Amino acid sequence: MSFCTINGRTVSYRLLGDKTQSLVILAHPLGMNQSVWDELLTPLVRHFRILSWDLPGHGSSAPWPEHQPLGVADLAQEVIALAEVAGASRFHFVGTSIGGVIGQQLLAKHSEHLLSATLTNTGAVIGAPDMWQARAERVRSEGLNALVDEFVPRWFSAHSHHQHEALAAGWKVALGRTDGESYARLCELLGATSFMDALPKGDVPVHLIAGADDVSTPPETLEALAKELGGAPIELLKEVGHVPALEAPDAFATLLQRWLSDNTGYVPGEPVSYASGLETRKRVLGAEHVERASARASSFDAPFQNMITRLAWGELWSNPDLTHRERSMITTAILAALGREELELHLRTAQRIGLSEAELRQVLMHVAVYAGVPAANHAFALARQHGWG
Repeated sequence: MSFCTINGRTVSYRLLGDKTQSLVILAHPLGMNQSVWDELLTPLVRHFRILSWDLPGHGSSAPWPEHQPLGVADLAQEVIALAEVAGASRFHFVGTSIGGVIGQQLLAKHSEHLLSATLTNTGAVIGAPDMWQARAERVRSEGLNALVDEFVPRWFSAHSHHQHEALAAGWKVALGRTDGESYARLCELLGATSFMDALPKGDVPVHLIAGADDVSTPPETLEALAKELGGAPIELLKEVGHVPALEAPDAFATLLQRWLSDNTGYVPGEPVSYASGLETRKRVLGAEHVERASARASSFDAPFQNMITRLAWGELWSNPDLTHRERSMITTAILAALGREELELHLRTAQRIGLSEAELRQVLMHVAVYAGVPAANHAFALARQHGWG
């Protein structure tokens, strides 16, 4: 877990994966925290950089300042600030419940930052304003601890309660530790927010997930949202309530992997476009290097630059069967074995990706055994020149 300061307030976040992969930002439901995503991290972090964070007063994030107004626009700006912390101007967004409301704000006002949006268990309107105001008042007067037995069981389906007997009990503890005033203010935010007739249609790829047994945002709520989005596809998860990341993590992860990969430009068995290869090349090698190489290209070698962008960076490095980390180790080993000058470039790339000193040492020791000690000795010397060891 890491911390940053956004507009004077401490925000707790988690950032995993190498920075050459596309960023995926995860937004949790009201009353929970970023640990709802734990079961999805292992399958996703292999091919994406993952950022999750705690909403105001939730988990380990500080409450929202008492006298400062709080609206969904503020939460969307917090997402953009977190993306900047990760060094990304564009990202995939995944949000559940109030997290999905934040996603709608990003779609409506900040679509230029979005590669895609996956919204689950949410709606263009959730509940009624008077219901949310009444809940906020109860939280302020009675305290969250007095209400956990009423609120938490509604999050999960009967099937989930039966399959995971301690699930609700554990989340009652988490909700009880949440800052009550922050929770109440977020309730008021939900009551004051509507995206009816306010969402773009088709500008950004959007997928929706509904829980068949969700009593807070039932499937009809997602169907209404789909219409507002111009017919966005909905995936209905059976025997799931309000929190698919906890109730059906395997199914949720499978859907995300498919949808997010659909937006990388790579389709198995089909040619990869020059634009997709160029995007991957910039992420791995750095935009400045790629721009310098392009500027140096003449009419003589420009077709060659085009070819390697499509083949090396499109067909190979954009293929999700291996991670950028794995491809970096393979490429470094081959270049070291052959003694090619591009080894220096890929030693720098290994640093960008985040290979450890131990990993690079093992790569070069493999070169020594399988391609010869002189080749490995030369590669070790180059690596030291570039800051390794």
